Amino acid sequence: MVQQAVSDFIEMLAAEKGVSLRTEEAYRRDIEQFLETEKITEPAQITPQKISDFLSFLAAQPRAQKTQARKLSALREFCKFLFSENLLSQNPAADIDSPKQQKPLPKFLNEQEMDLLIDTAKSAQDLRHRRIATMLILMYHCGLRISELVSLPINNINLNKKQILIFGKGAKERLLPVSDAAIEEVQDYLNIRECFIKGKESKWMFPSLTAKEGHITRDSFYKHLKNIAVKAGISPARVTPHVLRHSFATQLLRHNADLRSVQKMLGHESITTTEIYTHIISEELINTVQKMHPLSRLKR
Repeated sequence: MVQQAVSDFIEMLAAEKGVSLRTEEAYRRDIEQFLETEKITEPAQITPQKISDFLSFLAAQPRAQKTQARKLSALREFCKFLFSENLLSQNPAADIDSPKQQKPLPKFLNEQEMDLLIDTAKSAQDLRHRRIATMLILMYHCGLRISELVSLPINNINLNKKQILIFGKGAKERLLPVSDAAIEEVQDYLNIRECFIKGKESKWMFPSLTAKEGHITRDSFYKHLKNIAVKAGISPARVTPHVLRHSFATQLLRHNADLRSVQKMLGHESITTTEIYTHIISEELINTVQKMHPLSRLKR
């Protein structure tokens, strides 16, 4: 019976791969849904056509692409197991293609929202919010990753040359220009930086006396960012460190920066990663035309 094969498969996952109980349950649930939907009682009844039919059934469900990919992964592992145990003469899932998943477009804030977020942070009397304001501006003006921002050495900013040296993913370095506004903000921040070290030495631009890393943590920045978003009247669900980076890239392209330059500033290895931002601009243009063009108001 196929149910015994399912139990043996789940036992194998636990014994040989050490998967969690939650993962075991997910595999069992996905496989049993397939068996029930396709009315399969014996391993020999599992065929490529049955799997394809099941994927077609899933395609009509909400969140179809993610669901299909996850359940197909479970079926592949199950079929591989059945084949290895000689319960099938061949692997029926071997040539089944994964459903293509459409990548969601990056979320971003427009210029007015970014200005509001920064102004809200700068207007706070709390010194911690003033520090967050500086970090916000650096991230937005330079397109930094959150990991690059919190671990930024103070010596990596050259105020005179208006440049910042970043060591990104894979220890790859890139030299970024820093705007006049960001330089002024950094200079103002340096006047209060002493409050975060209290006479101690620190190589970090944004030091912390409590964090074991010696600098402000990602979590701390994240929490402050959410609080500022609430005060600014912007949904905190829309504001994350990565959204700030997306906003940087989107605004540059909106103002006609070339794609290669944006790629270098973001530290993307491939330009195809950067090209996703052009789709944002294209969608906005389409929406504008559909909304504002006089012909769009004509009834068919």
